[in-house]
Amino acid sequence: MQTFKSLKSWLAATALLVGLSAPAAAADGPAGVALKEVKEGVGPKNAVQNRFFLKEGRIEATPILGYVPNDPMVKRFVGGLLGAYHFSEEFAAEGAFLYSPDLGQSDLKGLTNTLVGIPAREGVKDFQQPLDKMIMGATFAARWAPFYGKINVIGESVLNFDAYGVLGLGMLSLQSYYATGELDNTQAVVTNLEAAGKKVVITPNIGFGFNFFLNQTMALKLDARSYFYIADEPQYNPNEPVNTKRLYNNLVASVGLSFFIPEMKQRMYNF
Repeated sequence: MQTFKSLKSWLAATALLVGLSAPAAAADGPAGVALKEVKEGVGPKNAVQNRFFLKEGRIEATPILGYVPNDPMVKRFVGGLLGAYHFSEEFAAEGAFLYSPDLGQSDLKGLTNTLVGIPAREGVKDFQQPLDKMIMGATFAARWAPFYGKINVIGESVLNFDAYGVLGLGMLSLQSYYATGELDNTQAVVTNLEAAGKKVVITPNIGFGFNFFLNQTMALKLDARSYFYIADEPQYNPNEPVNTKRLYNNLVASVGLSFFIPEMKQRMYNF
C-alpha cells in the first residue's frame, strides 16, 4: 500500500512538471512563433504570399520581337535578347541587345514619299528629308516589379502575372539618310536615299512591362520602352547648316518568351 501511494505521488509530480513545461514548449514551436508575430506585428521580410512563380536567385533570358510605332518616316522592326538576374522577387539587373535590319528604301513610310514628292512636283531642287534608322542598341537597366496578381481566364483557369518598371542607360547605333524626290519620264515621283553617315548616341531609357507566367519555367513578356537621345535638328536644306540640338525618342514595343533557370525552388509558406 505504501508503495502504491509513492507511485501515485511520483506520477502526480511528473504530470505537474509536464503541464508547466508544455506552454514553454508550445511557445517555441511554429504555432507559438506565428502567434508572437501576429501580436507584435513582426514577420519575415518579403514573405511569399501563395505565389505560383518565384524569380529570386534565377537568371532570365528573353528573345523578343518588336516594332517602333512612333517613327513617322521609317518602319523599324526590332529583334533582340534581354537577360536579367533576379536578386529578389521585386528587383533585378538587366542587360539588353537590340538589332533592326536596314532594308533601304523598303523601310520608308508613305509620309516620307509624300514629303519629298511635294517639292519635286513644284520644281524645288534643294529639299531633302532627313531621317535616322535605329540599327543596334545595347543597354543596362534596373527592373522593379512591385505588383503580382492573378487573372481568372474565362472562369476555367488562373493566369499569374506581374508588372514591372525599368530604368537604364545604354547606346544606340543610328544610320542617317537624306531622302530626296525627283520626277521620272512619266512625271511620277521617285524617292531616293542618300546615306549621311553613322552615329552612336547615349540613350537613357525608361519603360514598363508585364510577365504572364505560363508554367514554372516560362513566361510571356509584353514590354514597351522609350529610348531618348539628343542629336542635331533636321536639316531640310543642304545649303543651310543646322547647329542646334533636339531630343528624340524611339519607342520600342515588343513581345517575347522568357526562360528562367535554374529550376524553381520548392515554395515555402508561412502560416
